[in-house]
Amino acid sequence: MTLNWKLGGLLLGLVFFGAVLLVKPIGVSTQFVILDAIVADAVSPDLITQTDEGYTSTNAYLAKSGGKYAKNAANPLNYSFVFVLAMAVGAFLSAMARGGIGVDERRLPAIWYANYGDTPVKRYAMTFLGGFIVLYGARLAGGCTSGHMMSGMMQTSISGYIFAAGAFAAAIPTAMLLYPKEG
Repeated sequence: MTLNWKLGGLLLGLVFFGAVLLVKPIGVSTQFVILDAIVADAVSPDLITQTDEGYTSTNAYLAKSGGKYAKNAANPLNYSFVFVLAMAVGAFLSAMARGGIGVDERRLPAIWYANYGDTPVKRYAMTFLGGFIVLYGARLAGGCTSGHMMSGMMQTSISGYIFAAGAFAAAIPTAMLLYPKEG
């Protein structure tokens, strides 16, 4: 089962439009910080505290913006955090609909096999490393591709277009280095 890229793009655009219309622009990288704070607060309960003025934290990042991030970590069932959880569930359901998670030539692009073979350990290591680098860069930039590029461009933000140009200027040569062989 394969989704045509034109239909996929249209559906993605409708989802982003609906999100902006009904709630707020989509951006998810901050929610990984919130997840870290939830875990850290479970280990060290004095990390987040509630005061008469709201929430605060001993961590400067969580305490910024009037304790907004500390509040989100203390009460994670909010739109943004549930959205990130739904993304993970949706990805899992998509993988299951395509026949499972195992290594199979029908499930992975031929370019992957041409460059890395069929070793699951390599696939998981590369996926983790790539995700870590993207998330690190997103937090370094103060936001992620969905917030800066996709939501930003949809709102005709100049910074969204600049970020998109920079992302592609970095992504194209990186892909050429990581995948020198054609599939």
